[in-house]
Amino acid sequence: MKNFLKNMKISNKMILYFCSLIIVISAIFYFILPNLLNYPPDTINTQFDKEVSILYYCFQFLIAVVFILLIFTIYFKVVLRKVDKWEKTKSKDKDEILKIRKFCLDFPYKLYIAIEIFPVLIVSLVLEFTGSHPVILIFKIGILVFSFATLLSSFFLMISKNVLYPVLRETSILLDIKEQKHSLGLMARLIFQIFPSVLVTALLIALIGYSRLTVEKGDFLYTYYSKVLADANLDENIEGDPFKYVKENLSSIYISPSDFLFVEYPDGTIRTTNGTELSHFFVKYMHELSPSHNNRVYEAYTIDAQGVIIDFEYRGANYTVGFYYEIVTPSLIYYFLLSAGLLFLFNLVVICYISKSITSDIQSVTDGLNKIIESGEHINYKKLPITSNDELGDLAISFNQIQDLTIHNIEKIHSNQEMLMESERLASLGQLIGGIAHNLKTPIMSISGAAEGLSDLIKEYDSSIDDPEVNSKDHHDIAKDMNDWVEKIREYTSYMSDVITAVKGQAVTMSETDNVNFDVEELVKRVDILMKHELKSALIYLNVSVNVPEHTTLHGDINTLVQVINNMISNSIQAYDGKPEQNIDLIVSQSDNNLVISVKDYGPGLPDVVKDKLFNEMITTKGKNGTGLGLYMSYSTIKAHFRGDITFESEKGKGTTFNIILPLN
Repeated sequence: MKNFLKNMKISNKMILYFCSLIIVISAIFYFILPNLLNYPPDTINTQFDKEVSILYYCFQFLIAVVFILLIFTIYFKVVLRKVDKWEKTKSKDKDEILKIRKFCLDFPYKLYIAIEIFPVLIVSLVLEFTGSHPVILIFKIGILVFSFATLLSSFFLMISKNVLYPVLRETSILLDIKEQKHSLGLMARLIFQIFPSVLVTALLIALIGYSRLTVEKGDFLYTYYSKVLADANLDENIEGDPFKYVKENLSSIYISPSDFLFVEYPDGTIRTTNGTELSHFFVKYMHELSPSHNNRVYEAYTIDAQGVIIDFEYRGANYTVGFYYEIVTPSLIYYFLLSAGLLFLFNLVVICYISKSITSDIQSVTDGLNKIIESGEHINYKKLPITSNDELGDLAISFNQIQDLTIHNIEKIHSNQEMLMESERLASLGQLIGGIAHNLKTPIMSISGAAEGLSDLIKEYDSSIDDPEVNSKDHHDIAKDMNDWVEKIREYTSYMSDVITAVKGQAVTMSETDNVNFDVEELVKRVDILMKHELKSALIYLNVSVNVPEHTTLHGDINTLVQVINNMISNSIQAYDGKPEQNIDLIVSQSDNNLVISVKDYGPGLPDVVKDKLFNEMITTKGKNGTGLGLYMSYSTIKAHFRGDITFESEKGKGTTFNIILPLN
């Protein structure tokens, strides 16, 4: 059964649940309706019923239920066809998913209103068609039908939400929803779900009370007027016209202004003391059914009026005299409706207040969470006040605890971030050690050779001091050679100083105090020094193209920027996967008021799965040899320390270009 329901279309599930629910509620309604509305005895599903109503009560009821089921079956099939289609195709078109999702969110509440309105209209039309109920008095049945329809709609609101839940769950996953517009707020939803229960309860209690009141008052008036007629001794005392006698003698007793006497003559003519014409239903009941109910006569369905009669003989002919009395007057109905309306209004205000209180507490938590999201790393710490000791109070307490935990975690992340950045720096520095050793070895050997040359020249010069054959020109030649060796030593020591400065810059910890002014020439020089060995080992050529003045000035931590560029060059080297004799372009250019440093390779390009996550997660294409920290930290560093940005373009088989964008002011 569970699998059967699971495989059904959404519309068919709705129809199945709706039909099952309405059949159950209709069965209950079928039996209690005559009792609540005090239908006259022996008038339901009898020949009398057919004659006054065209159709039996059961047929009237069945027609109304069938029409309701038919209309809502068509309604479900038509309205839910797009949801059925989407459930079958599982289309991933974003616009279509948004429409389906919005429909599923709003549909239960639209259906709620439809269930409240259509049954009332259908029942009213059926009653009007049969002609058994006056139009103005269909209002009573309408109220009762509305009460049960509201009860039905409340049940079906929960059922429809449950049926549509899988669709809402799937669309939420497909859209990766982070925020949404509310078509119906929580307060309105609470009113939708709470108020009907109060309304139905109040209406049913009022109708039950009204029904019992009319029964008891009807019994009292019947007893009273029966005694009056019994004490009249009409067979013995009447003189002259019976109607005149009844009017002069019986009208003198106390009766309500709305009640009156009537007399039926042997020929069927009926005269009333106030000129009111008796209804066909009342007269027919008086002739056919009243003898079996102790001469008690009932008015038509939903009309709270009755009568009591007595037969008497006058001059050999049979006459009937009776009292027609109203159980409920229009003024009583008016006050009843007014009281019910005020009660409903009071309940609505109370429910609105409760709903507002609940939603405001929840909204305060939502606002607090949104502030945490919007503030990012800088949370404006503000605890929510605990104003209740219920679940909402627990929610506020949990929010405050989450806020404390979030702040603690952010502080921990900052600490870990600094450690990770330093670890990445040291890892990069470790890769440079081999290159630095090689870079320093050559100038050291050259300086050693120069020192040896200088030593030889010094010895030569010392031995020539007392040599008469050595002239002034020879001394100048020796001095020139010594000066050449000194210049070479100076050049080599300067190069060594640059290498040491570059390495030292990469070895120190980043901090805001390292921010200084530096130019593009110094930046490119340090990159060249630090990457020379790695490029040479991989047999990769770095083509540097500076398309801005070399003394263009930047402000920030040059060591951090060098590390970011070196990381990108290292990534480009590794993109060739050991393939030698390849090129990497380092291009420095200007776009608007930004300096753009581009590192371009001609490798295989980035996979699509990496492109979407490149700057959002620590992801690597190097397998177990990569940490994923490089670009992730580079992006964070450029954002945080230079207020810049990093972009990239990559095409499969053609290579990748990373662009570091730095503002010049």
